[in-house]
Amino acid sequence: MATAATDKFTPDVDIELVAQPDELQLLPGRPTAVWRYVGRVLKGPADALQTIPGSYAGPIFRLKTGQKVRIRFLNRIRQPSIVHWHGLIVPEQMDGHPRDVVPTGGEHLYEFEVRNRAGTYWFHPHPHGHTGTQVYGGLAGLFLVSDDEERAARLPDGDRDISIVLADRTFDAANQLVYEGAMGGGMMGGMTGFFGERILANGRPSLSFPGAAGAYRLRLLNGSNSRIYRIARSDRKSLVAIASDGGLLAAPVTRPFLVLGPAERAELWLDFHDESAGSRIALIAEPLDFGGPGMGMMGRGRGAPAQPAAPQAFALFTIGKGAGRQALPNRLADLALATVPRETQRREFALTMGHMRWGINGRTFEMEAVAPDERVRFGDTEVWEFSNRTSMMAMPHPMHIHAAQFRVIERLGTPPGLAGLRAGFLDGGVKDTVLVLPGERVRVLLTFNAFRGLFLYHCHNLVHEDMGMMRNFRIA
Repeated sequence: MATAATDKFTPDVDIELVAQPDELQLLPGRPTAVWRYVGRVLKGPADALQTIPGSYAGPIFRLKTGQKVRIRFLNRIRQPSIVHWHGLIVPEQMDGHPRDVVPTGGEHLYEFEVRNRAGTYWFHPHPHGHTGTQVYGGLAGLFLVSDDEERAARLPDGDRDISIVLADRTFDAANQLVYEGAMGGGMMGGMTGFFGERILANGRPSLSFPGAAGAYRLRLLNGSNSRIYRIARSDRKSLVAIASDGGLLAAPVTRPFLVLGPAERAELWLDFHDESAGSRIALIAEPLDFGGPGMGMMGRGRGAPAQPAAPQAFALFTIGKGAGRQALPNRLADLALATVPRETQRREFALTMGHMRWGINGRTFEMEAVAPDERVRFGDTEVWEFSNRTSMMAMPHPMHIHAAQFRVIERLGTPPGLAGLRAGFLDGGVKDTVLVLPGERVRVLLTFNAFRGLFLYHCHNLVHEDMGMMRNFRIA
């Protein structure tokens, strides 16, 4: 465990990040007790860290590819914790593995160079058995990376670059958070996940943007523990997507809606230049319920509301006068085609359930165990197939791989009743989390050429992860 700075690493940016308890006025009446990250810049540009006023979400890191960052993490909550930099390619010791958790009052030092291309990444706790509880309590924030390619695209910036974290929460009569995860949700609640009754945007019931005009860059993260959302415009116009988990797409794509599973990100180009002044356009988050015959019990059982959360307008734009049209770039980034080399190692990871516990290839998490088929050779390019064909309790699983970004190359076996959702996926971009629907086999292409060491792959339904639907793999 890294606990003290060394002379061997000279950071461009030095940041203190504290996980601590707090109280905030989220709903009318009594303040809500939360956990939150609070940060401050010790060295480097002050805008490397951005707070979100009136919210427990964040803070937002803003760094550039090639910058070296030191982050001094202090744990001041009542559970052991560690921070994972979701989507960032960092050394084994900096990835936030559960074996590196620090106790209450403890500290952990991160030192790494930002190697990722420009994109919307995020950070959250990763202690085994407590990840869902801590994320639900408020510990999550965005990590935005910029680079020369992104700057050349001349996307909207400043107050026209908007970041929104969606998350569902349930509150009791005293406005306190209610969470029943892997340990407290009962057998069925643990099988399905946890689904809150309210959808929050940046920790608030909704966000408003008066006087909107011209073009906006909107970054979206599904920061929910278990819920999947269909995102659409209230005026039913198509959405223009410009980026996925791992950064800009090669070119803008049009979608009738977007489907975001837990931990997935997307970026939208919103252009209001031809809208009438005074008109109102909202972005709607519709929670997807996979309940029903053969589709599992998502949104059912203890730990879930009796009725699925209703679609909610989470961002309202009131159109004003002002900025003219900003041209949408025809090309966004140099993104090579996802080509599978002839001699490519292929691995299958079956998403399984046994003894009322989710697993991967019939296994559950062991702190440092690595099976023979979980050993990867450094520098190799591989195809990993996630197969979601359980005979009972069929439900979607958002699968996340540490230490690499990947490309989705094939999606097979989508049931006819769910095939319509494929119109909302951004499978053509660079990703680190992919939603695998019931009945599907999803193949991804990835190269292990960054760091050697022990890393994780797991379901990002955090109730499933905390139950053990997570495994190590070793790059050597």
